[in-house]
Amino acid sequence: MTRRTVIGGAAALAAAGFQTVPAYAGHEKTIRLTVMGTTDLHGNVFNWDYFKNAEYDDSAHNDIGLAKVSTLVTAVRDRVAADRRAPSPLLLDAGDTIQGTPLSYYFARIEPITGGHLHPMAAAMNEIGYDAAALGNHEFNYGLDIIRKFQRQLGFPLLGANAQDWTTGLPVFPPYVLKRVHVPGEKPITVGILGLTNPGIAIWDKAVVEDKIKFGGVVEQALVWVPRVRKAGADVVIVAVHSGMDLSSSYGDALPVPENAAALMVETVPGIDAVLVGHAHQEIPERLVTNKETGEQAVLTEPLKWGMRLSLIDLDLRKERGRWKVVGRHAQVLNANTVDADPKVVAALQQDHDTVIEYVNSKIGTCTEAMSAATAPWEDTAALDFVNFIQADAVAKALVGTPQASLPVLAIAAPFNRAAAIPAGDVSIRDVAGLYVFDNTLLGVTMTGTQVREYLEFSAQYFKLISGTGPFTSDQVTNAPTPTAPIGTPDYNYDILGGLTKPLAYKIDIAKPVGSRITDLTYDGDAVAADQQFIVAVNNYRQSGGGNFPHIKTAPVVYNRQVEIRQLMIDYVIATGTVDPSAFHTGDWSLVSGGAPIIVNR
Repeated sequence: MTRRTVIGGAAALAAAGFQTVPAYAGHEKTIRLTVMGTTDLHGNVFNWDYFKNAEYDDSAHNDIGLAKVSTLVTAVRDRVAADRRAPSPLLLDAGDTIQGTPLSYYFARIEPITGGHLHPMAAAMNEIGYDAAALGNHEFNYGLDIIRKFQRQLGFPLLGANAQDWTTGLPVFPPYVLKRVHVPGEKPITVGILGLTNPGIAIWDKAVVEDKIKFGGVVEQALVWVPRVRKAGADVVIVAVHSGMDLSSSYGDALPVPENAAALMVETVPGIDAVLVGHAHQEIPERLVTNKETGEQAVLTEPLKWGMRLSLIDLDLRKERGRWKVVGRHAQVLNANTVDADPKVVAALQQDHDTVIEYVNSKIGTCTEAMSAATAPWEDTAALDFVNFIQADAVAKALVGTPQASLPVLAIAAPFNRAAAIPAGDVSIRDVAGLYVFDNTLLGVTMTGTQVREYLEFSAQYFKLISGTGPFTSDQVTNAPTPTAPIGTPDYNYDILGGLTKPLAYKIDIAKPVGSRITDLTYDGDAVAADQQFIVAVNNYRQSGGGNFPHIKTAPVVYNRQVEIRQLMIDYVIATGTVDPSAFHTGDWSLVSGGAPIIVNR
């Protein structure tokens, strides 16, 4: 939501929350190097919600997009330039850049950049003037051809020291870059920028990277590369890492190295001065972490997501024995909701923006009654039944004439977007796309009744342990913390199962402990037998181990045509013309406490 606003300069920084921090007082010849950072931009250039066809807004009234970030960057550069002794600031990104909005999807799938079009994120970042970026896991969602084309379009290096050749182990992207930063009247500062991405790519995009690229651990590869960056002449080492701050892994022990390990990296690896953190979508203005070997501190910061914040790292340096050394460190974040969009970025990307708006608002059919996902995490909804129907139907049709054709078909779906809704009446591409915001592909596997039950039990850990029947607010019931999700299980790691020709039904008793919550599990009214065989339609993220759900990763695959689920949904609406939610009753599940229905309010 646009604020009224400051255009630039010191007033813009003050409005954005800038705090003046005194320089290190221990030496009169201290100079300050400023490093700015973004992360998890996820295809956002404009302050626009393509699914709602309206200016972006949320409960915190954040604004998003690189056009607003650019205004903050200009204000920081202007402030630094006013100090004649100060070196020019650097600008970095910590990954997840080219996936997440219809804007980024359009130029990956509808008019892919491999045909010659400049990716809008490359255009915006080049216009703003980034110095380096790290790879994110979502960079790999659209395949290696897209990421390589995007890399070539950038006017700065795309770094990934732990993205390694499958056979040789050598980096397949530049591991680091050295930037020589001019200091008026002094020797330049050599800044080493090391990029590390998330090892979970090996799971989440297995179909893209298997037998081609492997991914070493963040800590393990930092131990290799930080000394090399120092040996190459770096006075300062900054790591842009697509790995969350605090130690955890959504994939459990599916890989021998953790998903989120930024703080552990600093504790373990000597020689790091500052870290730009990404991946976890957290706002962490500043955290100081001490290396256990040297006792030296590094400053870490994470600027939320989508361009909502700009991290600002200040490193105070002085010369010791002719070399620059960091003697003070500080970080903060600036809020993008205080400034206007940079008109230069807007002008450069307006045509792409308009093209995508026209595309997503294209009418593709009608719906007989509205379907909303607002309550999908805690009650049976037609919206998720629709997703499960599309998935199960596609797999069942593909298996006609095969030995598996006689098996009952189930499907798995997660409530990705509580704000999603398909209206009664005309239906557009954005209505359907909002219900399935990820670029997942469809697979079919075989599972037994016992495995289905254990899968549901694992999924049910999403709910908090409660007593009584309510009414409860949704946050009293959902998003329970677990060992692999200490800040709460995200909606995308809670799965709902349904049938195709016959309903799958079950209850989740959240007054019971995790592991014993699933009751009354039936298929077509009969109790599911332990050895009963099912075909299960599932997305590639889950099937490859995302979320570390039991059995699904090792279940025999009977269908994998690399078809995107969202496109299947769009194609269905186009083909049928009219969507009837009553046709998608794939199951019947409910939350109970001691067997009695629970009341949950939004």
